[in-house]
Amino acid sequence: MHASRTSSDFKTSGGQYVLGIDTCGPIGSVALGRLERQSLEGQDLEELGQVEIDGRSCSARLVLTVAALLARNKITLREISAIVAVHGPGSFTGVRVGLSAAKGFAEPAGIPVVVVSRLAVLAMKGNVQAAALDAHRHEVYLRVAVQGQTRELLAGAIEMSALDAPLRVAVCDEAAAEVLVAVWPGTELARAQAPTANDAMGLAVPLILAGEFADLALMDGHYLRRSDAEIFGHSEVKRP
Repeated sequence: MHASRTSSDFKTSGGQYVLGIDTCGPIGSVALGRLERQSLEGQDLEELGQVEIDGRSCSARLVLTVAALLARNKITLREISAIVAVHGPGSFTGVRVGLSAAKGFAEPAGIPVVVVSRLAVLAMKGNVQAAALDAHRHEVYLRVAVQGQTRELLAGAIEMSALDAPLRVAVCDEAAAEVLVAVWPGTELARAQAPTANDAMGLAVPLILAGEFADLALMDGHYLRRSDAEIFGHSEVKRP
């Protein structure tokens, strides 16, 4: 049994490797970075490489892609000091594949894991507080302020109409943009590229330094809605 590393490891070492995993969207990615001591003074994570994976092949290629990325940088999994996993919202299969891989890498080597929301990463990229991602069925995964608190929820036109429209919302896909324009025509769209594993690592730096790691036994997907099997297999169950 290997002891998990803690935030103190990052504060006393000259540099630590961080692995990022994001398989929630149509295109997944894995990334490697190095967190230097200067990060405590506001420096960014040094990006060492990123590889994209087609979302449909993540389950088959994710582990091999991580292995190749580590080999290219001549480091081993046991030299990784933290893993950053995007836990959703997004594809059910993608979320599960990414989290399963993160657990599989973390548990044998005692590597701590930080989980972040894909919506939070997108909001950071758009330099705004609110963000929206396509959830299909004319709905969006939405990050928005509700009564002064940031919340993430699944929303269609009815739910969005009951909320105060934000001034700006970050989007990275046209489907989400169309829903926002139809319901909140006065809201400005802050267009950004789709979130990546590199972006997720950047967002997670303060969490790593603060030691805000996930409990692997309780780590689960941030789905925001039921699976198709639940929806179509139990049609009598209504979404709140």
